[in-house]
Amino acid sequence: MSNAIADISVKTITGTEQSLKDYTGKVLLIVNLASYCGYTPQYKGLEALYQKYRAQGLEVLGFPCNDYGAQEPDSNDKIAQFCETRYGVTFPLFDKVHAKGSEQHPLYTRLTQTAPAGDVAWNFEKFLVNKQGEVVSRYKSAVAPDAAELISAIEKQLAA
Repeated sequence: MSNAIADISVKTITGTEQSLKDYTGKVLLIVNLASYCGYTPQYKGLEALYQKYRAQGLEVLGFPCNDYGAQEPDSNDKIAQFCETRYGVTFPLFDKVHAKGSEQHPLYTRLTQTAPAGDVAWNFEKFLVNKQGEVVSRYKSAVAPDAAELISAIEKQLAA
């Protein structure tokens, strides 16, 4: 079975349906987000990555998630406002999702089937997806957006 995500549809934070097929040909960094987490300052680094590599084909896709410590209890409107005013986020934000459990979003079902397979452990876990829509690597929450291993992997995928 392919682990490609192009056949999955998601909702933007404003409620519009969006097919992940629209991102074919782009390198994606998919992250589950939370506004009240110790890792929340990573928003700044994610935005910096987006600004630095967007012209080369990187898209950072942020999925708010309240599955871990109830650290994202807010409405989509409030989340969007927080991200914009507090961290200057311009990368695409999506509807709040479940990254684990019985209501896990199909995107996270697909992402977590890829090696290393397994549930998302916490907020700000990152999945790197190649231009063909396939998961190529996964990074735990503690891996900062400016970590050398992550930047190196992004640059390798952008060059591919």
